Amino acid sequence: MKIPFPGSAASKSVAIRVAVATLSLIAVIACSSNGGDVATPLVGTVEAVGKSDLLNPTPAVGSNVANNRNGITNDKILFGQSAAFSGPASELGLGMRTGILAAFSERNAQGGVHGRQLDLAFRDDAYEPEAAIANTAALIDEDKVFALVGAVGTPTSRSAVPVAEAGGAPYVAPFTGAEFLRSPDYQHILNVRASYYQETAAMVRRLMEDLDITRIAVMYQDDSFGRAGYQGVRIALEEEGMEPVAIGIYPRNTKAIKTALLDLQQGEPEAVIMIGAYEPVAHLISWARHTEFNPKFMTVSFVGSNALARELGEYGEGVYVTQVVPFPWDDSIPIVADYHAALEAYAPEESPGFVSLEGYIAGRFVIEVAERCGRDIDRQCFMQNLRNGDIVDLGGFELQFGAMDSQGSNEVFLTVIGPDGNYHPIDVMIAN
Repeated sequence: MKIPFPGSAASKSVAIRVAVATLSLIAVIACSSNGGDVATPLVGTVEAVGKSDLLNPTPAVGSNVANNRNGITNDKILFGQSAAFSGPASELGLGMRTGILAAFSERNAQGGVHGRQLDLAFRDDAYEPEAAIANTAALIDEDKVFALVGAVGTPTSRSAVPVAEAGGAPYVAPFTGAEFLRSPDYQHILNVRASYYQETAAMVRRLMEDLDITRIAVMYQDDSFGRAGYQGVRIALEEEGMEPVAIGIYPRNTKAIKTALLDLQQGEPEAVIMIGAYEPVAHLISWARHTEFNPKFMTVSFVGSNALARELGEYGEGVYVTQVVPFPWDDSIPIVADYHAALEAYAPEESPGFVSLEGYIAGRFVIEVAERCGRDIDRQCFMQNLRNGDIVDLGGFELQFGAMDSQGSNEVFLTVIGPDGNYHPIDVMIAN
């Protein structure tokens, strides 16, 4: 059964109204007395042939959008990405974009998808919801993209998803595990990664089973992302008849964590589960180590693992991070070997990592779906083609969707930063 997909004239009219209202909202915010900043967009379109193109991106106008049928021309498919390319979460957006473009470049060198090359239009939202709304509207209405891919963050996705839905654009492989994106009400969303609920449940289980730890605290970012992770921890603890022994909160896009650290210390936890971006998480752990507060620290995949390890430096040893993609240095897994080759060809100066691997998997995923839809690809086929329960094997990383299931993978992997400052995959947590 095919589920009706948004994209009618009425829904496009809604998209225009959403975009106008959004731009008005941003103008008000930008002029408000509290000085709230909206990101100055970094805007461009890249045909994935080499990373040097990113140094001088061409505006998303001209041949890329002329005679464009929802992002499809005779020789190209144009995807769009609104993500953080500046600010405290910038390495997440940059990593996702690098991975996506590595996958696109790899396929373009092989002739593209049914004779069409793959392009990516991108706009910087600096991890701010207001900018994400404006960017999403512009990508759909001005750049004329076929689908959105690789968005970064829960608050930005929560703001952008209704705009994408109204504009009839698929919203694919966002870099977030927020539960609302997995609702069957959203038929235009396809998630690749496991959810935050699954990541936090795995954390609680490992702490209890491996280390017999029951005094668990939570530190989270004060927005929809942080609350999604916090809710996941609470659910996992409640299933064991427990609750957090302490809670610390910090504001998004800041490193203002000292009050949160003091609140956590009051609970005398054995472990702290952290839901945040790499800079504030690293800042809190570093201050905790400095003050000889040394519980087990764990954080979810969104943190940006490479950036976190670099920020922590000597304070990183023993920090655990759950991951939702395979280990990026295990090239015995076919998709990881492919990723290494694609990254070396597209951006040889870049080191492998979890974020760019997730971007590469996202890119490979949209290529696979586009391939299955054939030369006559349209948005309806793109969104419904995989909802029949078939297993999609991307080279050792399997995805499976259903009519009411928009999440492809349930895999959660555990890693730890070792004394060498590098990540190591583990099956069981170890005591000091």
